[in-house]
Amino acid sequence: MELLPIHTPAGFDPLAMLKPLADALAGEGPAVAPHSEPGQRFEGELPNDEVAAVISTSGSTGIPKQTLLSVDALAASAMGTALALKAEGQWLLALPVHYVAGFQVLVRSLYAGTQPWALDTAQSFTPATFTDAAGELTDRVRFTSLVPTQLQRLLTDPSPRTLKALKRFDAILLGGAPAGSALRSEARKHGLRIVTTYGMSETCGGCVYDGVPLDGVQVTSEEGRLWIGGAVLADGYLNSAELTDERFPFNSGQRWFRTDDAGDVAPDGTVSVGGRMDDVIITGGLKVSAARVAEVIESIPGVSQALVVGIPSTQWGTAVAAAVVGTAEAQLVRQRVQDALGAHAVPKSVLALDALPLLPGGKPDRRTIQALLGKAGS
Repeated sequence: MELLPIHTPAGFDPLAMLKPLADALAGEGPAVAPHSEPGQRFEGELPNDEVAAVISTSGSTGIPKQTLLSVDALAASAMGTALALKAEGQWLLALPVHYVAGFQVLVRSLYAGTQPWALDTAQSFTPATFTDAAGELTDRVRFTSLVPTQLQRLLTDPSPRTLKALKRFDAILLGGAPAGSALRSEARKHGLRIVTTYGMSETCGGCVYDGVPLDGVQVTSEEGRLWIGGAVLADGYLNSAELTDERFPFNSGQRWFRTDDAGDVAPDGTVSVGGRMDDVIITGGLKVSAARVAEVIESIPGVSQALVVGIPSTQWGTAVAAAVVGTAEAQLVRQRVQDALGAHAVPKSVLALDALPLLPGGKPDRRTIQALLGKAGS
């Protein structure tokens, strides 16, 4: 099976991928491999003729992996999304197509038979560029997929024109990173139809919508770790048989994906995600949930985003540290965390930022943020 690497630099027209992607989904052309790095290589052979795409993981916490997505998995994901949203419609592409969330906008559009519209990738994401692009949509039913940082920008002192454009969407999928309670509350205040999603490249993108698994998706929790099964699973990783076996094991005749995320599944099947398994910070011998600390900080008026990580400490072994976007002072941040979670959870380092450093796909760049906090705390 052949592979067609497609370089997607700034200024690349993502809609140019529709034709080769359609061929790949129909089995009439090579699998597509969109990528942003000019020197990115794809080594190894595809395991079968059913692979339609090779999508790299975000690399937000490690080295990106090249994920093998089959025609059947992509079709199951697109169908599951249509069933969950109770409609098919026209999509606005606002995310890079070399990441699975943006790539899936093209896949869903092809299966729905609708023509997507894309933001100009040569321009930065702003409320103006988003609103202009949204104005180009013509179908009655409209969808888009955003990361929380994008929605935060759109809802920061929004113009009437931007709000009108946002309200016109039948659903705004929001994923890629946790959406804070303040952001969700602001979206509800404006009457926006937000659907929070959970998933990753290994599950063809979002596979849990508003806590409910898509049709045909199974989610279970073992020792606090989420496992995902179903037709949306990737075939594994390119040229990484050992890692594939480790992350996609068989159990009772079914293949599962072992996530790095902590979470629970209620008796009714509702999924709650509690952050990454490695988000538990052991400081001074005590466990601290980074996700819970971030949630407390984001509840402070004037704070729009917070990211909490552990940084090396000679005194504590690992110290809790927080990067905060907003106007709250460090003293207030520490006091709120102490009141809510206890003294052991208080960030030893609080760094105020105008915005969180991001990866190209819109996820917070955890490694860069951790390095900044390490310098601030040294």
